[in-house]
Amino acid sequence: MLPGEDRAARRVLLVCMSAGATTLLDQAVLNIAVPSMRHSLGAGAADVQWIVAGYSLAFGLALVPGGSLGDLHGRKRLFIAGVAVFLLAGVAAATGGGPGTVIGARLVQGAAAGLVNSQVIGTIQDVFHGLDRGRALGLYAVTSGVATALGPPLGGALVAGLGPDAGWRYCLLLSAPFAVVTLILAARWLPPPRRTARDSRLDPLGLALACGCTLTLMVPFIRTPGSGGAALLWAAGVCALAGVFTVQQRARARRGRAPLVHPALRSSKPYMLGTAVAMAQFGSSLAASLVLTVFLQDGLGLSALLTAAIALPSAIAMGVSSALAWRVVRRIGPRTVDAGLILGICAALAGSVAALHLPAAGLPLAFAATQLLSGAGGGLAVSPNQTQVLQHAPAQAAGVGGGILQMAQRIAAAVCLSAVSAVYLHSATGSPRAAYALASCVCAGLLAVALVLSRLRRPATSSRTPTPASPPLRSSRDDHHHDDRSPQER
Repeated sequence: MLPGEDRAARRVLLVCMSAGATTLLDQAVLNIAVPSMRHSLGAGAADVQWIVAGYSLAFGLALVPGGSLGDLHGRKRLFIAGVAVFLLAGVAAATGGGPGTVIGARLVQGAAAGLVNSQVIGTIQDVFHGLDRGRALGLYAVTSGVATALGPPLGGALVAGLGPDAGWRYCLLLSAPFAVVTLILAARWLPPPRRTARDSRLDPLGLALACGCTLTLMVPFIRTPGSGGAALLWAAGVCALAGVFTVQQRARARRGRAPLVHPALRSSKPYMLGTAVAMAQFGSSLAASLVLTVFLQDGLGLSALLTAAIALPSAIAMGVSSALAWRVVRRIGPRTVDAGLILGICAALAGSVAALHLPAAGLPLAFAATQLLSGAGGGLAVSPNQTQVLQHAPAQAAGVGGGILQMAQRIAAAVCLSAVSAVYLHSATGSPRAAYALASCVCAGLLAVALVLSRLRRPATSSRTPTPASPPLRSSRDDHHHDDRSPQER
C-alpha cells in the first residue's frame, strides 16, 4: 500500500514515481543501442560520447537551479513544463537525421529531466511527513532504480526485434508514452504551486557559479583532455570556481540573504557523507553495467538480446529487495545500507573471478547470477540511503537539497563511466576477460569506499534524538505527535 494520509497524497506520489521512471529509463535504455546508433548515423566516437553523456551533463546542470526555482516559485508549473519539453526533445532526438541534431535534442532533454526530478524531490518533501516521507522517498528511489535496471533488457529487445537501424530510434521513443501519461496526471493531481523558501530573491550569481563548476568538472570526463596540461587547466578551473562559489555563498549569508546552498546542508555531516555514499554507489553501478554490456557484446560476441537477458535479473532483484528494504530498515536500521553495499562488492568480485576462470559457455549463467546479487544489493542500499540523506534537508531547502544529491550522482556517473570504461578499453586489447576482471575490481573498490563512508556517519544517523531537520522514523504513531513543517507551513 502506498504511504500517505489520504488519496490525494498517494496520487501525488504516483505522479512523482512516474516522472522518475520516465526520465531515468530514457537514459538507461540507450546504452545497449549505442553500436547500432553509431552505425546508422555515421557518428564518430566523440559524437556518440556526447549523445550518451551529454544527457547526464545537462541533467546535472539543471538540478540545483531547478530545485531553487521550485523552492521560490512553486513546483507544479515547472514540473509540467519540464515533462513537456522532455517529451518534445525526445521525439526530436528519435527522428534526428544526423549526430548534431541528436546531440542537441539530448542536451535539451537532459536539462528538462533535471528540472523535473528536482521538483519531484521537493514535492515529496512538501507533501509527506514522518514515516510516510521516508517510505515515499524510498518508493521514488525504488522506481527510479528499477527503471534504470530495466533499460538494458528493454533496449536489447527493441534492437533485436526491430533491427539496428530502427531499434535505437524506438529506444529513444520508449519514454514518450510514459511522459504523456505523467503530463496528464501531473496536471490533474499535483498540488497547486506554493513557495517554500523564506527568501523570494533568487541567487543568480550562485546559480551561475554552481553551474560553471559542475560543467567544468564533468566535461573533461565526457571528452577527455588531449594532454596532461589541459587536464590540469580543467582541474584548476574547478578549484577556482569552487573557491569563488564558497566565498560568494558566505558573503550572501552575512548580508542576510538566503544562499543557494542552505547552511543546514553544508553543516550536516549525515547529509554530506550520505551524498558521498550515493555518489560512489551510483557511479559504480552505472559503470559496471556499461562495462558488462561492452564485454558481453564485443568481448564474448553475444547478441544484444542475450545481453539483455543477462541484465534482466538485476532489475527483478532490485525491485524485490527495494520493496522489502523498509522492513529491513525497521529491524537493523542504517546498517541496511551497509548490507546492500557488501552484497554489491561480493557481486563485483564474483564477476571478476568468473571472467578469469570460467569457460565461455558458463559465463552467461554466471553473470546472470552476479547481476541478481548486484540488483539485490542495490535495492537495499539506494532507497534507505536516499531517505537518510534527505531527512537532513530542511523544508525551505527541500528542492535544493534533493537537487544537490542528484547532481552529485550525475557528476559521479560522468566520472565513473569515463574512468572505468577507460580502464576496460585500455586493457581489452590484450585480454577482454582480464580487462573486465580489472574493471569489476575497480567498481568493487568504489563500493568499498561507499561502505566506509556509510559506517562513518552511523552515530549521527542512528541517533534516536529527533531534530527539526531529521524527523524520527519509528512508527506510525509518531506522525501524530511530530510536526516537521517549516514555520511558514504552520
